[in-house]
Amino acid sequence: MSQRRPLAWLPGLRSAQSDRRPSVPAPAPEYSMDPRATVGRPVAPVQESVIDAAVYVDGHRMDTPSDLVDIAELHRDTPRTPGAMTWIGLLEPSSTQLLTAAEEFGLHELAVEDAIVAHQRPKLERYNDTLFVVLKAARYLDAAEEVRFGEIHVFTGPHFVLTVRHSQTPDLSSVRRRLENDPQLLALGPEAVLYAIMDAVVDGYAPVVAGLQNDIDEIETQVFDGDPRVSRRIYELSREVIEFQRAAHPLLAVLRGLSEGFDRYGTDEELRRHLRDVADHATTVAERVDGFREMLQGILTVNATLVSQEQNEEMRRLTEASYQQGEQVKKISAWAAILFAPTLVGGVYGMNFTHMPETDWRFGYPMALALMLGVSITLYVVFKRRNWM
Repeated sequence: MSQRRPLAWLPGLRSAQSDRRPSVPAPAPEYSMDPRATVGRPVAPVQESVIDAAVYVDGHRMDTPSDLVDIAELHRDTPRTPGAMTWIGLLEPSSTQLLTAAEEFGLHELAVEDAIVAHQRPKLERYNDTLFVVLKAARYLDAAEEVRFGEIHVFTGPHFVLTVRHSQTPDLSSVRRRLENDPQLLALGPEAVLYAIMDAVVDGYAPVVAGLQNDIDEIETQVFDGDPRVSRRIYELSREVIEFQRAAHPLLAVLRGLSEGFDRYGTDEELRRHLRDVADHATTVAERVDGFREMLQGILTVNATLVSQEQNEEMRRLTEASYQQGEQVKKISAWAAILFAPTLVGGVYGMNFTHMPETDWRFGYPMALALMLGVSITLYVVFKRRNWM
């Protein structure tokens, strides 16, 4: 285990061994990003963030300390006992709580910064004899038809495991029970705990994959049914798939990093088999997620095509309606012009002027009628040739 030293590198930290109260400078960017760490806010003792803590010897639980002091004392004695290991689980600890535990286990400050800030991508880091792994868990909510993501940080050393969860997912109590029911596997040490946690995270991806597949099937039905709300659902589901990709794909690099250290760190053959099984499942999940993203892109293209076709059909219907209206307007206009011609002639002859030669002419009346009829027939022929009639 790396040598322990006071973690005084974060602003505002007061050493547990000192009663002095130095002035609190402005927090560093990494520290200020922690939404639970605010200046002047009361901090609960670290014991309240401890979900479970135990000391195991040869895969069997020997002690269950409830106080950090007891945990620290038992941990100091652990290296002296062959086959002994301390496993502490923390849930959403504050920065002060995590720093207290980190100081006891001698964790590297960069890893502790990542654990405090959270919102990290899955990764694997080695700090001397301490391993730091970040995992992204996922859970599918059937009622809301959405995916919720969680984050867990795992610190492993020669004789300890420290897990830091920033969400309720995954529930590591089931992992602990599984290992306690298999003392032979648990006796392999902290690496066995790490692989069991990774196995639980990857197994938790299976219901998410099934839920996303079901959502995609429903979206395909909505697309071809012409549901106007489907575009929004495609967008929301695409965001979940992208987030799932960010959780699953980096995990493959983490597993490769562990595999590359098998020979160098003398990993037990049984653990190697467990890791290869986890890697196989993770690869399958990553491939399925890639397929989901391609399917959603294809569905989005089909939906855009169908929407465009529907818009074109609507434009065609509007154009036909406009054309028909234009034809009716032309007919009405043509008949109005035909009827207007006799009215014009009749209006002229209806003016009672003294000097109008046609009024005294014997054939004036027949000529007026003939003029009305001739103009009307001429207009009819003209409009007919122009397809207005």
